[in-house]
Amino acid sequence: MKKYPIYNIQRFNCNSVNGDLYVNTFKNHLIDHSFVEEPHRHSFYVLTFFTKGSGFHEIDFDTYKVQPGSVFVMQPGQMHHWNLSDDVEGFVIFYSQEVYNLYFGQKGIEDYSFYHSINSVPEIIFDHAESKALLPYFNSLIVENQGNKALKQDKIMNLLDIIHIEIARKYSETYVYEKHSYNVKISEFEKLLEKNFREQKAASFYASQLNITLKHLNRICNEILKKTTTDVITDRIILEAKRMLMDKKMTVNEIATALGYDDYSYFSRFFKKNTTVTPTDFRVSK
Repeated sequence: MKKYPIYNIQRFNCNSVNGDLYVNTFKNHLIDHSFVEEPHRHSFYVLTFFTKGSGFHEIDFDTYKVQPGSVFVMQPGQMHHWNLSDDVEGFVIFYSQEVYNLYFGQKGIEDYSFYHSINSVPEIIFDHAESKALLPYFNSLIVENQGNKALKQDKIMNLLDIIHIEIARKYSETYVYEKHSYNVKISEFEKLLEKNFREQKAASFYASQLNITLKHLNRICNEILKKTTTDVITDRIILEAKRMLMDKKMTVNEIATALGYDDYSYFSRFFKKNTTVTPTDFRVSK
């Protein structure tokens, strides 16, 4: 039976000035860490930029094509794996929320639109000209990380921030992320949901915790996420169930209990209603 792990940054033997930051070329990363091709999760943020090669990248059960110019941004806890061609080249960066937020102080990593929500699309495609403009920042990051010059951490962190700014600009063009007064409430709702979805499944609970009516919370969810509050809660439960089903050491009954369902049959019906397959059939298909 195979268990799909959650890796922390230290697993990757950071040689950075900060143990919460890892920077590498894709070729060297895959040579040193071949195990990352299997499905797994991370306890940190992941940023990858592909400059050559092809393949696919599956993130939380959605599959994306890998091509030159592909950038992927992943949040802690997301399950992913890839199948890549032998000629793949690019860059991979791992970092914790703490290393970023402590350095910059007044702004946090979660302020970037692509990390704003668990529902944010993790893929951004840069065309040839845009990739060419982005490449020097990554190359400089590798050179700086390998060197030992004065103010090394300052340059690394500022290069990383510039990369985030360039990605954010492209992301806003691609997905038309709009600043909206509802975004604050959505963020508060998702944080509450992340803490409570295993125990609290009623939409009214979250509305109450946010000190707004359920009607208003539904309006916010529909405006920003194009879903009802109940849909958002359901999607989060189903996502976690899928992640847990990838761990073959847990029985379906244990997963149901861990997600707050004492009735295994009800959980199985709930899962099938929202995915069209039973939990067991989903597990077998993977």
